[in-house]
Amino acid sequence: MHTPLLIIGGGLSGLAAALRFARFIPDVLLLERHSRVGGLNSYYYRNSRLFETGLHAITNYADPKEKNAPLNRLLRQLKIKRRELDIHQQNQSEIRFLDRQSLLFSNDFSLFENEISDKFPGSFDGFQKLLLLITDYDPFKPESFISARQVIQHHLQDDLLTDMLLCPLMYYGSSIENDMDLGQFVIMFRAIFLEGMFRPGGTIKDLLEILLTHYKNYGGKLRTKASVVKILGDDKKVQGVLLESGEEISCDYMLTTIGSEETFTLLGKPSGLKKLPRLGFVETIFELPPQAELARARDRTIIFYNKAKTFSYQRPCELLDINSGVICMPQNFQNLPPSSFTEVRTTHLASYRLWKNLKNDPDSYNRAKENAALSSLPVAEKILGNFAQNIVYRDTFTPLTIERFTGKNNGAIYGNPVKIKDGNIGFDNLFLAGTDQGFLGIVGSMLSGVSIVNQHILPRL
Repeated sequence: MHTPLLIIGGGLSGLAAALRFARFIPDVLLLERHSRVGGLNSYYYRNSRLFETGLHAITNYADPKEKNAPLNRLLRQLKIKRRELDIHQQNQSEIRFLDRQSLLFSNDFSLFENEISDKFPGSFDGFQKLLLLITDYDPFKPESFISARQVIQHHLQDDLLTDMLLCPLMYYGSSIENDMDLGQFVIMFRAIFLEGMFRPGGTIKDLLEILLTHYKNYGGKLRTKASVVKILGDDKKVQGVLLESGEEISCDYMLTTIGSEETFTLLGKPSGLKKLPRLGFVETIFELPPQAELARARDRTIIFYNKAKTFSYQRPCELLDINSGVICMPQNFQNLPPSSFTEVRTTHLASYRLWKNLKNDPDSYNRAKENAALSSLPVAEKILGNFAQNIVYRDTFTPLTIERFTGKNNGAIYGNPVKIKDGNIGFDNLFLAGTDQGFLGIVGSMLSGVSIVNQHILPRL
């Protein structure tokens, strides 16, 4: 079999790339190793209902009139109407450093500005100067690592405010311990604070079906359960792939969205990229009855918290670190249709190595998952109010879960700390898109796939 473009990885980046290409040349093949598309943003069924993976909220909200905003540019590139997404904005979210300080933010940036002005008056002028830097900075230009922490601290001169700004941005996009590349910081600051968060009225399954319907209507092809075991070619040009089934597929161009190291493994050669620690996470979903109320967070969409004296964003020495994390209430978006359940999702940093040590002992692994949920619950209740008595179902997934279903090394959802911003990994006809290119979030991931197709592939055909 031969195809002009072959895309490895049916996550949102791969789907968007395939859809963009199919608009002009329908002969494109998308390969996904799992039984369904979505990658990190997919779904599964338990307890007679659908559970989402990955989709807490979508960043980069934009009003329809903001034509150049990432969300609206993406929809134009894919020829998808906004009404198909049924967009619902967040209520308001919070950065809460327990017993110290809190900052509210929403899709109205003035709320966040006023919070900083009121609670950190000595840093407000510096914050305004930092905003000018963020506005003018090009985060996608090739550049060596610049410490965002140092830049922020230089402007704000306040350790607490620096940590509070970094906390949500790290949890929603940093692959580096205790810091961010300045470019990544700029991307995430714009996405979360300047633009804001939303979600579709339906589930992630509905969003994926919208993308797949458009893709197939253009004539694009999808194959699931199609695991690639080798990329065929030489040091300069690829010819195709070998599947686990033994089938070979040839192509003119190839786009990989599975990660840089993962791609070089398929090529059978070292990446040459610097080896840095990868970060994993544990997430627990608590399902409550639809009438259940969260006494202290009725209007909160997401709470990013820290309860330690200093904020630490690094691989923990234990299975998980509950000193900081994310608490999300996916039903707390504006004007969402009524749901048959209430949900609380907690996310914490985790040690892939320690979870992997339990891999061959199912009983110990399952007990560890149980303990992870039980450790997370008291923190969530301290912030939200008591709800343990209302839990009707609970599920936990670990870095091993992520690795199993997505193929991400070490279950690291944000991929390799070393990003390849132009998508060029040294081949004439093979390019990289997705998390390891440096785009972050659902909108960013999809724009990554679109941008690589636009820059490197469509102009050559």
